Amino acid sequence: MTSQRWADMKQLFEFWIRSLDKNGKPNKPDVNLYNQYLRANVMMGASAGELLDLVAQMEDYSITPNTASFNLVLKAMYQARETEAAEKLLERMLQTDKESLPDDESYDLVIGMLLLTDQIDAALKYIDLTLKSGYILSVNVFTECVRSCVNKGRLDTLVSIIERCKKMDQNKALCPPWNLCNYIADVAMEEDSSELAYYALEFMAKWIARGENARPPVLLSVDEGLVVSALGTAGRTYNAKLLDGSWAILKRSLRQKKVPNPESYLAKIYAHASLGNLQKAFSTLHEFETACGNSTKEAEEDLLSPFTSLYPLVMACSKDGFVTLDSVYYQLENLSQADPPYKSVAALNCIILGCANTWDVDRAYQTFEAIGGAFGLIPNIHSYNALMCAFVKLNKTSEASSVFDHLISKGVKPNSTTYSLLVNAHLIKRDQKAALSVINEMVNSGFEPSREMLKKVRRRCIREMDYESDDQVESLARKYKIRLGLENRRDLLFNLEYSTVYT
Repeated sequence: MTSQRWADMKQLFEFWIRSLDKNGKPNKPDVNLYNQYLRANVMMGASAGELLDLVAQMEDYSITPNTASFNLVLKAMYQARETEAAEKLLERMLQTDKESLPDDESYDLVIGMLLLTDQIDAALKYIDLTLKSGYILSVNVFTECVRSCVNKGRLDTLVSIIERCKKMDQNKALCPPWNLCNYIADVAMEEDSSELAYYALEFMAKWIARGENARPPVLLSVDEGLVVSALGTAGRTYNAKLLDGSWAILKRSLRQKKVPNPESYLAKIYAHASLGNLQKAFSTLHEFETACGNSTKEAEEDLLSPFTSLYPLVMACSKDGFVTLDSVYYQLENLSQADPPYKSVAALNCIILGCANTWDVDRAYQTFEAIGGAFGLIPNIHSYNALMCAFVKLNKTSEASSVFDHLISKGVKPNSTTYSLLVNAHLIKRDQKAALSVINEMVNSGFEPSREMLKKVRRRCIREMDYESDDQVESLARKYKIRLGLENRRDLLFNLEYSTVYT
């Protein structure tokens, strides 16, 4: 057997079985010896039917087949992919006495066969039996189970299996291959399965730890884009565990050799804001500002805009109206007097725009004034834009224009948001000519009008029957190759003739 001369071993056994012992009686094998005979037949390519016949012949020698006997038959069935026969044999084993009950190898063979033939429901049934029986799932079966569940979209089932494995000492170390972990994470985030995404990152953390402990070390790292997606999923599904796990694995992957990218900080701010944890959100903003300390002023202002990247934080601040806004303001005021002090224009800009979202122009103006007063900072373009937004929402065009003139006098360079707000302010007052004049000033400053902006102005020109201004809008659209399209449905509503006469 050790030299794997299976034909000789089979022939020797058959010769021995026909021979007589020293007492003149036929030789009688025990179950272990007969199993070696079965093994020789398996290795020589015997079919499952032939092996079942050999197992049936064990009764002639007063031998009861044990688990190992049936496992050899299951191996032959596995090689021939005889799934139906294998399931029947396993059910038969479950109904027999203790000596032939299925063990982890029995389940492993049947489950592996079912997964290979894409019979996932039957495989999950036997995986459940394996775990209930307290047996070990092999790495191959676990990997195939994970792959099949992901491919079939059975994500909740996969989460349940992983959780059950983690609770068992003999199965908690199971971990899919690195590439499969990445695939699981991608699919989980697409489907917003936050629990599965967390387990995928946990598996990756295990691989990173194994690589660091290896000799020589293998330094694995999670792609930062994957972590950004995970943080986004944590924000959408309100999963604090996934948020903390994502950030922890990112830090471990970077190994203190570089700081996370701005997108990672912004995704973390979004997640904390979605969860309503404003304290941690502003703490992350502080880390972000510290990390961006070496970037240019223009780049930093773009990254810290309350209208775009920090807008989730603005929404979180204004969720409960002035209660949340005042609470955040007083916390920032206390932090500005701490040691070391924390003063942030970006954080205050979020409060100003939050006040604008709640139509509270007085609070917005007071917060704006506090930037230079109580906090001793200099307002940036986003501060002025947020204040303008508050005035525009209340149809205070003259005040919004005054803010614009003030920022110009202070030497602050307006951006595209500034001009967009000013255009909206004039359109609210039905002054399309003033709006066009702002657009012309915007173009002269090096900015391009957006499609949405031109469509708004054109719509107002048509409503006011100002065809000359409409021609100017069309000219700008052609210049910047912007297709404004038609507004037939809006025109139908606009041209409806209302009457009190019923027909």
